[in-house]
Amino acid sequence: MSQQFDLIVIGAGPGGYVAAIRASQLGMKVAVVEKRATLGGVCLNEGCIPSKALLDSSEHFALARHKFAQHGIEIDPPRLNLSAMLARKDDVVKKLTDGVAYLFKKYKITLFTGSASLKGPDTAGMQQVAVEQVFQLSFPNGDQQPVEAPQLLRADKVLLATGSEPIPLANIPFDGELVVSAREALAFDQVPDHLVVAGGGYIGLELGSVWRRLGARVTVIEALPGIVPSSDRQVANYLQRTLKKQGIEFKLNTRVTGLRRLGNKAMIQYGFGEESGEVDCDRLLVAIGRRPLITGLGLKEAGISFDHTGRVLVDSDYQTPVAGIYAIGDLIPGPMLAHKASEEGVVCVERMHGKSAVVAYDYLPGVVYTWPEGASVGKTEEQLKEAAVPYKIGKFNFMGNGRARAMDETEGFVKVLAHAETDKLLGVHIVGPRASDIIAEAVTAMGFAGTARELGMQFHAHPTLSEALKEAALDVNKEAIHG
Repeated sequence: MSQQFDLIVIGAGPGGYVAAIRASQLGMKVAVVEKRATLGGVCLNEGCIPSKALLDSSEHFALARHKFAQHGIEIDPPRLNLSAMLARKDDVVKKLTDGVAYLFKKYKITLFTGSASLKGPDTAGMQQVAVEQVFQLSFPNGDQQPVEAPQLLRADKVLLATGSEPIPLANIPFDGELVVSAREALAFDQVPDHLVVAGGGYIGLELGSVWRRLGARVTVIEALPGIVPSSDRQVANYLQRTLKKQGIEFKLNTRVTGLRRLGNKAMIQYGFGEESGEVDCDRLLVAIGRRPLITGLGLKEAGISFDHTGRVLVDSDYQTPVAGIYAIGDLIPGPMLAHKASEEGVVCVERMHGKSAVVAYDYLPGVVYTWPEGASVGKTEEQLKEAAVPYKIGKFNFMGNGRARAMDETEGFVKVLAHAETDKLLGVHIVGPRASDIIAEAVTAMGFAGTARELGMQFHAHPTLSEALKEAALDVNKEAIHG
């Protein structure tokens, strides 16, 4: 049986489902093929959302243990109910994935649950996608209709948005019990005695923070000289010192080289230079990076090209060298971030309709949701030095911010980089409370080619954490009032 659409989207993560909704808004008849029984991809189901739910819950637990007394709140020592915490996390995920399903119903998007593969164009030149599926979800009534597999779908355009998967360590495969990815680390049935994290990036630090707050000993092993390697070094170094004070141990310039099993525990073997050592643990979280998820799609057979890192090559319209086949998100070059995929999904389908939309990659923010948080947009100081761009710096510590003082959250600072001659904003880097929210203002200012002085001139309600950004912007030209 063959069904015809204007656009077939393969993958219902933050890139795919957003692209499908925007395409429907533009009048296209849209089908989405997704392997999972729930929508939202890795981000909603086992990444961005559940990790933030656990980060917030574990932060509440840490506050109750360590900070309530400073606010005059005296309680008995709090007790951890891990099953209740995990249930809350799952409820957050369910509400959001159900919300995406509602949007599919609202926009009359047809969902096929199953595995998709490209089958090339038919005699009329339309792209064909085969689906080994469980059911078809049709709208407007939203009924699940079992259908015979496989299905053959046809469309003028196919958008690949299948996301990515975790990369395993060499010779140490994932087993889902002792050697785990983020998926399993979000659902441990008990707090590990000792969690070793391979990788000092966003995922490793966030999940390491969760389990450290809940009582685990945590050791982070990172092959590079510093954590969060894409961040401004001053921010990353401050964040590392803060996490170390919280009890997280770091082994930098160090690689995991092997694993010796001891029942349900293990000895992790590591090397740094010519030296080597071992550390015992009962869980090894591998968070060394992710790779495009393309298995079974038939991309090579379809003639799609890849770069040296395995990413799909696309043009400015996100079209692959194969006419009518497009790709976005983690499949193509650039940071593997949910908000990048979403913007690419919108721009891709708008360009299909002749709109001149673009993704502003220069102003793509990155956030690590530890506590304090780290957030950045634009160039780092190291990048400006390497490119020989003349720049000036403004900085303001949260210690001098009234709201941070009231919250008793004074760790960190805001750092603003501006062009030495034009004063144009080049980068903003924050480590501190709610950095993930504050960075949005910097993204907007840079997106409109703002200067440090213009940012510093704007009203910022008092007392708010965002005043630290204003002061740092003023400090670029030595005009800060409170610094």
